[in-house]
Order: sequence, then structure tokens, then C-alpha cells
Amino acid sequence: MHDKWTGSELDSLIGRTALTRREMIVTSLAVGFAAAASPVSADTVITTGTEGLTAGEVKIPVADGEIPAYRAMPAEDGKFPVVLVVQEIFGVHEHLKDVCRRFAKQGYLAIAPELYSRQGDPSKFADWKQLYSEIVLKVPDAQVMSDLDATVAWAAKSGTGDVTRTGITGFCWGGRIVWLYSAHSSTLKAGVAWYGRLAGQANPLQPTYPLDIVADLKAPVLGLYGGQDQGIPLTDVEKMRAALAAAKNPSEIVVYPDAGHGFNADYRPSYSAEAARDGWRRCLEWFRNHGVG
Repeated sequence: MHDKWTGSELDSLIGRTALTRREMIVTSLAVGFAAAASPVSADTVITTGTEGLTAGEVKIPVADGEIPAYRAMPAEDGKFPVVLVVQEIFGVHEHLKDVCRRFAKQGYLAIAPELYSRQGDPSKFADWKQLYSEIVLKVPDAQVMSDLDATVAWAAKSGTGDVTRTGITGFCWGGRIVWLYSAHSSTLKAGVAWYGRLAGQANPLQPTYPLDIVADLKAPVLGLYGGQDQGIPLTDVEKMRAALAAAKNPSEIVVYPDAGHGFNADYRPSYSAEAARDGWRRCLEWFRNHGVG
């Protein structure tokens, strides 16, 4: 498995000519919530302020140009442990930005790169199924791995990130990416995957799923899943547990019996406050116990 991908390899995988900065479809982050994520449950939305933080959009140099990212960290001198925050299918919108600020309040440099930058603008889609078919399915895993590597490199070069203490967390689409990146990166310390798919139909752009790469995991992953998730069968969760146990891998999986998919998404009807609070506690504890903090 590659640790780095060259621009030419990405061009081949993406199936198009070399990209330039001008050809990046998404060059800045959306404001507010993604249209496809509606309806927004305003009464449960958690809003984390920027007091005591440095927060906002940055540009990440990647193999074939630049992608936008949201960055939040304490507003003080120092080098902070790094957390990569990987988006749901809806891209980097207000909820993901808020999650970055929550990590920053805990002393982290949190970065959420927009990983669909070449394929399209997720904020423009009102229907999640159309978003999934027209953008998400066209994002190569190899591109995502390379962009996350580039994000870690940006954190190191910025002088504010201690990349020897790097973790990754992600939600839904990003939950699967957490498992994959934990098998890809040789420097990652730990991952926390929130309701990421564990099995699926392989294709040239997404050739593997977490169940396929248990033996390749280099960093321990905490998987957080809902017992009522209609998209991720508990049979898949149990297969993953069995595979981890057989491989003597230190990763763990927690299932919240009454929670469904997206239980941490406080802006959506799927939100489960109890499961979300416990998952956040476990996430922070997992990072601290595995050298990210």
C-alpha cells in the first residue's frame, strides 16, 4: 500500500488529465449547513464559539493543486496534537467546523479538509441520493489518502501541529475513511470511526472496505456504532469485532443499542444526545490513551 501518491498516479486513478488550481471545483468552504442535510433541528444544534481559538479556512497544498480546509486550534503559542476530522457525505459544512472547534477547546489542532474538491460542491445538492451518486461515489480512496497525508504535512509545516501526536476521526462516509487511513498511515497514533460502513461492493475507486484491511491496521481504532442503524447491519459490526479479535488487534467497537445512524449529528433528527455525549467522552479518552493529546 502506498504511503504517498504522485500527481500522475492520481490522474490515472481519477481518470482525467492533470488538475491545476484553477480546475479545482471547490476552492472555498460552504457557509452554514449542507442543503442535502435538511431539515436542520435548530433546537438541538450545538454551537461552539471561537473565544480563545484561532479558527477559519486554510488552503492545503496537495499533489495536484490546493484544497480548502477548516482549521481550529488554541489561540496561544505552542505545538498542538493534531486531529484530522473527516466529513460526512455532506462535505465540510457548519457541523464539521463546530466539531473542529470542540477539539480545539480541548487543546487540539483540528483540521477538516474538503475531500470532494475535485469532484464537486456538496453544498449545492438538495437531495442526498443525488449527492451520493454524482460526487461521493466518484471520489477515489487513493485521492483521499493522499489528501490526508498532505493535511498532516501542512500541519507539520505550519509550526503549530505536533504531528508525532496525530489522530483521525470521521463520521458516516468519514467513518469508513478512518479505518482505511489507519491501515494506510505509518505515523498515525489512533482513530475514532463514527458509524462508518464496514463492508460494501468494491470497485476501482473504492477497492477495499474496513473488513478487508484488518490485518493492515497500523493504528488502533475505536468504532462507534448505532444498534438501530439501518445502513450498517449489526452482523457487519460483529464480523468486524471477530476479525479484530482474530488478528489480536487492540481496536475496539462500541454499540449504542437505541441509537441510529448519524447519532452524533446534533443538527439532524437522527441525533441521540446520550449516545453522542458518551461517544465524545470515549473519543477524547481514546486519543489520550493512545498518544494523541
